[in-house]
Amino acid sequence: MSRPKALIVDDEADIRDLAELTLGRMDIETRSAANLSEAEAYLKSETFGLCLTDMRLPDGDGMDLVRHITARYPHTPVAMITAHGSIDTAIEALKTGAFDFVTKPVDINVLRQLVDHALRLTEEPAERRSRDILLGDSPPMQQIRGTIVKLARSQAPVYICGESGTGKELIARLIHDKGPRREQPFVPVNCGAIPSELMESEFFGHKKGSFTGATGDRQGLFQAAQGGTLFLDEVADLPAHMQVKLLRAIQEKAVRPVGSAREETIDVRILSATHHDLGELVDEGRFRQDLYYRINVIRLRAPSLRERPDDIPLLVDHVLERFSDNGAPKVRLTPDAVRTLQCYRFPGNVRELENVLERALTLSDGPEITAEDLQLPAEGMMTAPAGPATPEPSEDFELESYMDDIERNVINRALEKAGNNKTAAAQLLGISFRALRYRLKKLGLE
Repeated sequence: MSRPKALIVDDEADIRDLAELTLGRMDIETRSAANLSEAEAYLKSETFGLCLTDMRLPDGDGMDLVRHITARYPHTPVAMITAHGSIDTAIEALKTGAFDFVTKPVDINVLRQLVDHALRLTEEPAERRSRDILLGDSPPMQQIRGTIVKLARSQAPVYICGESGTGKELIARLIHDKGPRREQPFVPVNCGAIPSELMESEFFGHKKGSFTGATGDRQGLFQAAQGGTLFLDEVADLPAHMQVKLLRAIQEKAVRPVGSAREETIDVRILSATHHDLGELVDEGRFRQDLYYRINVIRLRAPSLRERPDDIPLLVDHVLERFSDNGAPKVRLTPDAVRTLQCYRFPGNVRELENVLERALTLSDGPEITAEDLQLPAEGMMTAPAGPATPEPSEDFELESYMDDIERNVINRALEKAGNNKTAAAQLLGISFRALRYRLKKLGLE
């Protein structure tokens, strides 16, 4: 089996020497380049399992090299070396396509961990299966599955937004399971379920005697997730003092247990989620803007169930199979019951669908579940399944009126998907908030 190969790009000879020595001890073959042109020449002639590049190069920008590798050599992870304290540069590199970053002065242990994670990407197929599945063949679900595979290759923080019950934790687990950290822990935590006074100890651990009741050393969630992924569910519920401490932990890649005099280095990927609109909370001063930018490097939206009504029959079969007793006759939904489900708004999404089916399965007597057995509230029903719909042109073919109808329909769907949040709807539509307000006024939708 051939040795893995890494390309080191830095104009400082001592940094190149340090990286070569560290990687050499890991049995990794190295090539060194002092500038952008040398690096591009190496990339043309050889195949690398990793590229490590400085931000500033004599003949260009390290960000240009990240873009070059991402576009032409997508299977080669590239990590950025940045100056200490330039976290904004590191975040920009992650958004551009970098796998991860390391700050100067380079910590040998951090470098070794980064290299180890990067090389696992080239050794393992991206299509490897997870123990969990994300059901659905609709375009939104096909798109999100493809996005998960791409995000799994990165170490960038991902913010998963979406309504309650859309499977945000499942998405986070799939990102973990398809990435290089999959053999390490996946630690989910509901930020709203931890008492405020215990939060620092829960996240960072504590030392014996650090407070009343601390009868021994205790590991925190960050230490428990070491080498793996920490999933912060309902991150919007973090109190202000913990937002500050979490920001520092993410930026410095270190935590200090309660009662300890020194920090501990951590190697954890951060994934976060909430059903709240974090952008609105930032505007209201209830969530720190700097923390928002750190966890929102990449934003992934979990689609609601009403956006993909065609997936409901598949989900129904899966849920009924899970709830049915072994050996019992298989229960099915009548066609009318399926249509009824497709016309329901499902404010609780997939989680609510599971509850509805479990209740209907318990109350039904025969082998079929009817629309009446579902007991869906009338106020949640729509006249037709949600989803793409384009109005037919009028008989007199008035183009402006026809286009206004299309635009009105699209905006209404975006507002419904965003729960009538105009900021989120503008993001879905790919326009500014001001442009959306103008269109709402023009179309009489204010």
